[in-house]
Amino acid sequence: MIQITIDGKKLEVEEGTTILQAAEKAEIQIPTLCYHPLLEPYASCRVCVVEVNRQGKKELVTSCNTQVQPGMVIETQSERALRARKLNVEMLLARAPAAKPVQKIALELGIEKPRFEIKDPDRKCILCGLCVRTCEQVVGANAISFINRGQEREVSPPFGEPSEACIGCTACAYFCPTEAITFEDIHDRKVIHDELYLGPSTAIRVPVRQAVPMVPFIDEDNCIHFKTGNCQLCVKVCEKEAINHEMKEEEIEIEVGSIILASGFKSFDAYRIPAYGYGRFPNVITALEFERLVNASGPTGGKILLANGEEPKAVGIIHCVGSRDENYNEYCSRVCCMYSLKFAHLIKEKTEADIYDFYIDMRCFGKGYEEFYHRLLHEGTKFIRGRVSEITDIPLTEEEDGKLIIRVEDTLIGTVRRIPVDMVILATGLEPGLSHSELAHTFNISCSQDTFFLERHPKLAPVSTFSDGIFLAGTCQAPKDIPDTVAQAGAAASEALALADKGSFELEPITAEIDEKLCAGCQICVSLCPFSAITYNKEKHISEVNEALCKGCGTCVAACPSGAAQQKHFRDIQIMAEIEGIFID
Repeated sequence: MIQITIDGKKLEVEEGTTILQAAEKAEIQIPTLCYHPLLEPYASCRVCVVEVNRQGKKELVTSCNTQVQPGMVIETQSERALRARKLNVEMLLARAPAAKPVQKIALELGIEKPRFEIKDPDRKCILCGLCVRTCEQVVGANAISFINRGQEREVSPPFGEPSEACIGCTACAYFCPTEAITFEDIHDRKVIHDELYLGPSTAIRVPVRQAVPMVPFIDEDNCIHFKTGNCQLCVKVCEKEAINHEMKEEEIEIEVGSIILASGFKSFDAYRIPAYGYGRFPNVITALEFERLVNASGPTGGKILLANGEEPKAVGIIHCVGSRDENYNEYCSRVCCMYSLKFAHLIKEKTEADIYDFYIDMRCFGKGYEEFYHRLLHEGTKFIRGRVSEITDIPLTEEEDGKLIIRVEDTLIGTVRRIPVDMVILATGLEPGLSHSELAHTFNISCSQDTFFLERHPKLAPVSTFSDGIFLAGTCQAPKDIPDTVAQAGAAASEALALADKGSFELEPITAEIDEKLCAGCQICVSLCPFSAITYNKEKHISEVNEALCKGCGTCVAACPSGAAQQKHFRDIQIMAEIEGIFID
């Protein structure tokens, strides 16, 4: 251990510790702009300059890359250090006057305006090198670097053109302290409300908050290490050394008595309707993006703001986006009407904006829902009945200038209207989940015409399927709201527990069976069985019937070319005897 003194405080630190790290340990703040604990020190901004006394010799050093020495006396707020720090900040402020971190430090140091000439008032880059070092040391792509010298020095890809080495990881934008590099600079398509991004936030994450077990996983498709071989920041910061990039996926077999399918839904992709301008107009957002925006932990702290940071004066909410439409989904998604009314109420509560609610039919089916609809009417929400044809930004009048114009046929007054608004919320419908078809094939579940899982009976067995022991819960069966989903989940759990409590179940008396002597092993029955009740025994070279799965439909019996498949109580000899009995009578 090395003993040092920093601002009058005596400390013991390990050998190799930098002055900046020692100051953090002593809870002494030293400003810095180019330092990041996950990168090698660069000392380009020189804002972290301090005065040190080594064996009676005083000098100014940068604290981020200077290691402590025995007996070193450090002053972070000496007159000489502050004077040098102010000069460095003044030069940075003159170079990048639009950089907010520089403005903040300048204000703390009492600098209102730099003494040096400002050439570009909009410049933000301070040449800290965080982006360049991130791309080189962490990502390993080396897609950007410093070019030119002196006042012409800047960060750029080779020859100022997009580099093929760039993998689009956006790490440079994440590390940039001044927002000189943004996500829009990296992606070819303009990112619409990138702070409202609803997909995976990182390459390593827990799938859902209710995951069991609560263990994160690494997404190989998005992990920088699997793209370039570098990074591994997660390994460096994990104290338990629990991360191993060499692990492979493995399949685990678990024997269970029943299965509850609750695969959920996916939101309709609003890009599929180009006329609504999603992806082209920054202030056209989906319902889930608005949920993120209005949330207290969201990017605006719950404030409803446009992409330019202003509060909207008029908001349009469009129902049935992707639902009740012959071009996409003909069914009703059920939840859209009520969450659209909730949005209208929240907007009224948080802003003074006018709200236009465009609907086809208002379907308020639940307890208290109709009363909530009437409440919105009294609050002043303007309801317009009719399907929106398009959203455009081309004005025809001065009133429409700078606005989004919603074109709709108002069926109640029989005319086409143009409604200018600042923000549009698309109430997207519900579709079967991404793995829906795979699950249907795996568990041999039938699907209805709208491709949701089909229940055994809509009234008498709404959570059961035609496969015994497999039950449905939630929106994998059909679009439904939270109360209905909770109720169905409880019913499905009860059905599964009933089987477990009983410990046994009754077999169908008319199941099929295979005569081993006659079976030729052609496997025609295996492919035809609608309940996956027949498997092929490779050792015996014959087909075998699982009586627990067989429903006695007779498909295999009718298809078997050798007559090896027979159905109990419906064997040929029994049927012929019945026919004979009829003729005798």
